[in-house]
Amino acid sequence: MRTLVVGGGAASVPLAARLSEDPDREVVLIEAGAAAIPPPAELLDGSAIPAAVPGHPASWGYEAELLPGRFAVVPRGRLLGGSSAINGGYFVRATPGDFGRWAREGGRAWAHDSALPILAALENDLDFGDAPGHGSKGPMRVRRPDPASGLVDAFYEAARELGFPAEPDKNAVGAALGVGPVPSNIVDGVRINTAAAYLGEAERRPNLTVLGETRALRIRIENARATGVEVLTARPDGGGEAGFIAADEVVLCAGAVATPQLLLLSGVGPRAQLDALGISVIADLPVGERFHDHPNLALLWRSARSTRIPEERTAFPAALNLDSSGAAGLHPDGDLEILLTARPEHALFVSGPAADADPTRDTELRLIVALQQPRSRGRLGLRSADPLDPPRIEYRYLEHAEDRDRLRIGVRTAAALLRSAAFAERFGGFVDLDDGGLGDDEALDAWIRARLGTAIHMCGTAPMGAVVDGAGRVQGVDGLRVADTSILPSAPHRGPANTAVFIGELIARRMLRGE
Repeated sequence: MRTLVVGGGAASVPLAARLSEDPDREVVLIEAGAAAIPPPAELLDGSAIPAAVPGHPASWGYEAELLPGRFAVVPRGRLLGGSSAINGGYFVRATPGDFGRWAREGGRAWAHDSALPILAALENDLDFGDAPGHGSKGPMRVRRPDPASGLVDAFYEAARELGFPAEPDKNAVGAALGVGPVPSNIVDGVRINTAAAYLGEAERRPNLTVLGETRALRIRIENARATGVEVLTARPDGGGEAGFIAADEVVLCAGAVATPQLLLLSGVGPRAQLDALGISVIADLPVGERFHDHPNLALLWRSARSTRIPEERTAFPAALNLDSSGAAGLHPDGDLEILLTARPEHALFVSGPAADADPTRDTELRLIVALQQPRSRGRLGLRSADPLDPPRIEYRYLEHAEDRDRLRIGVRTAAALLRSAAFAERFGGFVDLDDGGLGDDEALDAWIRARLGTAIHMCGTAPMGAVVDGAGRVQGVDGLRVADTSILPSAPHRGPANTAVFIGELIARRMLRGE
């Protein structure tokens, strides 16, 4: 049995490593970017996110329309480890309610009580490894940053001042919503991606091959069965060499953007779209039709004192998760998140000594306000039948009035944190928001639209129930599976990095059992 895993990211590396534990299975993993372990030093620095800057070589940098007329560049990892090698290190589990929703489409294996043993097995929790529901022997090391600065302490105290409880372990089973440290795959300042975590032992197995600089172009499907993948392999001269890698089974783990693009290019997707592009339809499925993501924005503020914290080794040390409905309890899993950044705005996207180049700007920071369960849904489709042409991504954020209402609550809560007694000696004013804009719904909506961004947590471009089953098998095509956040019918109430690793682990287990 030869299994070809497409993509070297947060879900695919765990999946390939687990599958290679079966000596009778040959596993080939292809990654479009570099396959070096470790990655470049700047990507190991957990205090910054330099690959989020457009044009970075470790990122795809997809252009997307967030709402009509507002565009953004969406970074996705283009190297072994995928986005786990370039993100903020946020490694928070999905909530039991998230798993309950997914189980309605994916079956019993997706229920929280079924998922919990896998969640524990994938982690080595350096803080709570011995606590119920946690693990201390898994490949992914998890740590919560200590409050290394008065800034983090002030954030905690401000949240408590507003009536929010402390949440010391956001990965605890049954944890109450509140403020606390962010469980992270950044340990001692080093970002540990899935390749570093999973491939130490696995890469020595003779039945596992990892091929870098090998881009999938489309899946070859013959008689409704996947037989392999057409690829473009980079040459030293900068060109590419076309080829084909045969396989008994193909598993797409290229991420929630590239996976649906590959499905569409291969004839799996909405008939009308494929017919219009001259692509033969293999399976008429709603690929890319209703994806889900977290809209967010940065509330910029000035500190009354320098905030440079040499000992702070994590970009996002603390978060407040809350229910926008307050005492009404309509969103018990928390539909809003306010994330503290510990680095000045100008240094957040620069790693190493360059971040210290302009200490005069050390007073400008951000609170990130995110809507974790928007009602609005986006659409991803092809621009053409050329596999080198990037897809069209339309987020369609804020189409629902309820989403706008809840984001206003999030911004006003963030502003209240900064104006609390806990921040009295630190808060020096907002950078671009005044009391008039904060207090008027129409003005605040305009401010939000002008500054809207995305958390880059895309899910649901090939969802369970509509495109795949709970084991990732694509409907109507034998020998083809999807194992990444594409298959989640809705985004989790937290960032999806932990869930992506879980998906790789779960689908691998099901494949090894012959499911």
